[in-house]
Amino acid sequence: MAMDLQCFMLLLLLLSMLDGGTSHNSSTPRGCGLNVSPRFSALCDLDVVWGIVLEAVSGVGVVSAVLLSLILLARLPSITEKEKRSSVGLLLLMLFGIVGLFGLSFAFIIQADERVCIARRALWGVFFSLCFSCLLAQSWRLQKLVRNGKSPGGWQLAWIALGLTLVQVIIASEWLVLTVARNAKPACDYHPIDFTLACTFVMIILVASLMLGLFCLCGKFHKWKRNAVCLISTSVLSILLWVAWIGLYLYGNTVLGKSPLWDDPVLAVALAANGWVLLLVHAIPELHCTILPSSQPNAPDYFDTSQPPPRIRETSFDEEITLPNRTYMENKAFSFDEHSAALRAGGYRNGNLGGRPTAPFRSNVYQPTEMAVVLNGGTIPSAPPSYSGRHLW
Repeated sequence: MAMDLQCFMLLLLLLSMLDGGTSHNSSTPRGCGLNVSPRFSALCDLDVVWGIVLEAVSGVGVVSAVLLSLILLARLPSITEKEKRSSVGLLLLMLFGIVGLFGLSFAFIIQADERVCIARRALWGVFFSLCFSCLLAQSWRLQKLVRNGKSPGGWQLAWIALGLTLVQVIIASEWLVLTVARNAKPACDYHPIDFTLACTFVMIILVASLMLGLFCLCGKFHKWKRNAVCLISTSVLSILLWVAWIGLYLYGNTVLGKSPLWDDPVLAVALAANGWVLLLVHAIPELHCTILPSSQPNAPDYFDTSQPPPRIRETSFDEEITLPNRTYMENKAFSFDEHSAALRAGGYRNGNLGGRPTAPFRSNVYQPTEMAVVLNGGTIPSAPPSYSGRHLW
């Protein structure tokens, strides 16, 4: 009986613990721990799949951008070409902006409060303006390279990108000061149209980078046009993404009846998608072209039509050709004929061998040498009519 009583009490204790745990976990989202704040439940809630997917996509993007930055810094000493080295600063700024885009997407996944809304309104346009300003400065650099073969200085390009970003910082600060500080309105109380209009300068930079990038296709230095194609593709895809999220954010969600619910997911997806477009279509190809070892300067590029063709010296057979003073093996057959002809002609009188004649004697059969054929233009010269093999000619 005592044993049965002890088992019964242990069963009641387990049931009470299970009941208490069930009642405690009833308000906790599935997939989240007990200590997770409800503000961050979208990062682990298995019922809200879009938050987990965006979290993974953005996390991989941050790691990829950081690794690319480290690779670029590690290979920096080996980049000796001035035209390639000028784009290193722009590329690092671009990767920093891409990390900011992926990081800001987490602010649209978690639940909004005053600090989160201020970060959303302040950093959205700033990070996008930094990335698109780098595209605009890169367009100007490629235009100079395609036309003149020379790149502006790296500091000039970096200051252009930072200066354009500073303009968007001023715009976002003024918007926050006028709405939150002066009117004492909550930071989360803003209309979608106001959020979109605050990014007008960012859209101007994006369109300008596309227009300037199109001019990079016209020039005589063709090897830089591959970079221009990547830049134009990045600008076009970014414009399409901006048209898509603005249309959904302003009109699509209202028409579908999902206006308050889908606003944050649309903006978060726009951040992650645009970050990957900038990373895959522009940053990675530009990094590859920057760290790629340059070809040998003395080796001609036979595929570059902008270079003049190599000059080939045209030699006329009418010109006098100076032959090198070399000792050749004498033909014994000709020597024997010349010796017999000299004896018949009395060249060696009284058995006294004098100096040989200045012009060689030939046999009765005319046999021109190879050099005579070359000097005569390729045709075999004929012997003079009076040639008998016994006289000089």
